[in-house]
Amino acid sequence: MELLAIEFLGKPLRLEGSMAGWQQLFWDNTLVSQLDAHSDESQQRKHTFRLMHGEQELNCEISTKVQWQPFDMEYTALVNDQVIAEGTRNTKDIEQQTPVVAPKAEKRFSLIGLISLGMKGLKSAKLIKVVLASASLAAYSWLFSIQFALALIACLVFHEYGHIRAMKYFGMKTKGIYLIPFLGGLALSDEKINTRWQDVVISIMGPFFGLILSVIFLVLYWATGEMFFAGLAVFNALLNLFNLLPILPLDGGHVLKSISFSMNSKLGIFLCAAAAIGGVILSYQLNLTLFGFLLIMGSVEILFEWKGRHHSHLLPLDKYGQIVSGLWYVGLVSGLIGIIWYFASTGDQLLSLPMQILGT
Repeated sequence: MELLAIEFLGKPLRLEGSMAGWQQLFWDNTLVSQLDAHSDESQQRKHTFRLMHGEQELNCEISTKVQWQPFDMEYTALVNDQVIAEGTRNTKDIEQQTPVVAPKAEKRFSLIGLISLGMKGLKSAKLIKVVLASASLAAYSWLFSIQFALALIACLVFHEYGHIRAMKYFGMKTKGIYLIPFLGGLALSDEKINTRWQDVVISIMGPFFGLILSVIFLVLYWATGEMFFAGLAVFNALLNLFNLLPILPLDGGHVLKSISFSMNSKLGIFLCAAAAIGGVILSYQLNLTLFGFLLIMGSVEILFEWKGRHHSHLLPLDKYGQIVSGLWYVGLVSGLIGIIWYFASTGDQLLSLPMQILGT
């Protein structure tokens, strides 16, 4: 990831590094110094190199001291033993930075990635949104009813709006919400995230907004006694609970990946593999072909993440962030299951269906 970008002797100087300990220093996009991984992550490290300024040779030094959890970096730049720049950087600085060199797009065989690529190739985004929304309405109306289709689309839009709000919170430009028939929705942004905390918040805010919507439907059911609101509350809870399954590319998979890869790369691949195995078992029991397809896509994404684990441009979660993310995830799952359990306890056959699915 990009740790530092400053002007040095009239040209851009960029420092890249990773939690594994390696660092590379670029001056005017030319590699001038490289330090390999070291077991002591907090040790002060020095990059020394020489530059020519006219006929004068300059002895340059960039000194850094990096602490990863929580992230904090001190730096000092010297020329001929004279300090010309110094300062500090923290997590907020990394979140808000725009990389000098944009991170290379990861080669992921992801259905969502292919859809996103297709969107970029289309000139009229508004027209495509209308076409996809109409196709989704027609598809769900054919499967269920027009009333249920409209309600389902409203739930999907509210879920994706949670992702949009999180993106805007981090100052990211968004491209809006796209409804994909039979697959749900998609919130798009052209900008890259810089930290795993951003990945957690953006991923989890969709299901979080979904929980809020289910609670609203629950209150409306208590106030009116209308079974329509009860059905929306319980099936919307099931929809968002599905999104929290710890399997990529679902929202829960992104949360799991961010937490586990911030702890330890080996632990990360173990947890993701365990979640994938659990997903295979679940898809076999429920005969969910689409779920199995998403599982395969997510497994491929995990392999690419593992391959480039030491070169990730994402700042890992600190211990506090790992705990908060884990508790937020568990609390959200518990809330959604609680709503499903509540309606199952009413004895209504239709309202008990989500709990029967979970108990299969």
